[in-house]
Amino acid sequence: MKNHLIQGKRARARIAGLLPLLLVGLFFACSKTKAEPSAGTVVVTNTDPNVFTMQNPGQFPLTTVEVRKVNDEVHVNGVIAPDVNRSVPVVSLGGGRVVEIKAKLGDYVQKGQVLLLINSPDLSGAFSDYQKFKADQQLADKQLARAKLLYDKGAIALADLENAEDTHAKAMADLNAAIQHVRVLGGDINNPSPLLPLRAPISGTIVDQQITGGTGVRSLDNQPALFTIADLSTVWVLCDVYQDMLPRVHVNDIAEINVNGYDEKFPGKVINISQVLDPNTRTAKVRIELPNPKGVMRAGMFVTATFRAERPVDRIVVPASAVVHLHDKDWVFLPAGGNQFRRVAVQLGAQEKDGTQQLISGLKPGDQVVANALQFSSAAEE
Repeated sequence: MKNHLIQGKRARARIAGLLPLLLVGLFFACSKTKAEPSAGTVVVTNTDPNVFTMQNPGQFPLTTVEVRKVNDEVHVNGVIAPDVNRSVPVVSLGGGRVVEIKAKLGDYVQKGQVLLLINSPDLSGAFSDYQKFKADQQLADKQLARAKLLYDKGAIALADLENAEDTHAKAMADLNAAIQHVRVLGGDINNPSPLLPLRAPISGTIVDQQITGGTGVRSLDNQPALFTIADLSTVWVLCDVYQDMLPRVHVNDIAEINVNGYDEKFPGKVINISQVLDPNTRTAKVRIELPNPKGVMRAGMFVTATFRAERPVDRIVVPASAVVHLHDKDWVFLPAGGNQFRRVAVQLGAQEKDGTQQLISGLKPGDQVVANALQFSSAAEE
């Protein structure tokens, strides 16, 4: 009986010693089961973050890069601006104080329309000079007529007649100069008044106003433009084009302008490409001339401009599904031998109507890429 008890204790001790080993083996077995990779996940960690190793690469079909004749397009943002060749600053040749403003910023005005009235001492002085020289001219007329009469009767010498003629000519010159001065300032010799009307030099829209009621107008030398009038029948579209896109934009290229809120697209023409780049943004100003007969375009409007080349160009194309956008870049995936794939950044062009995507750079003809980049990227991140 005693021997049976001793053997039972020894058996229980052996079981207790094996139990931790069994638990450890079960833990590792469970861990191994959970660590089984799925069919498409990455199974090898690469030092290059752009290289991925897939367990079953066959589940990702490939497509071959093609070259196609396409109409090259560049899409950029722009802003409407007046044509400086059709913009005229309005200044006053006479100083004084503004007493009435008859037009304001944004108004459409006709050529010759009065924009404001200025109580001008300069105009008052010009009228005073005109009245004085007019009196001198009238006196010279009488003296010349008298001298001619006396000379005909032999009462005076020829020299006296010539002096009268000279005095009369000088009086006429002074009077004509006074008349011209009044007209240059904007006055009317038939309606003497200290109020100087400032008139529109052209028909157009007032796009800038630097004057208010009661403001003093200084002399011409240090006076800024009171108004700026622009003829907006033709406007400019100013676009910033990045350095890497400049080779694709040329003078005389056709530009299609799209304005938010309007279904119609407006055709324009590239007339200038700046020779200087902005050092901060590395962009060049591209200027488009755009007819605006309907007045739809307004200065300051934001637009989208699409540049189209005059002739078709060779361009690499891939299915649109072969490109995925990640981390502010566009990528494709190329087989790199074995089970490995390399991620390559590309620069996109326009998307074709048949679902293909133009590529500016990143690939060459004959390359193969994963046909469904989004599916591949999702599998690689599992």
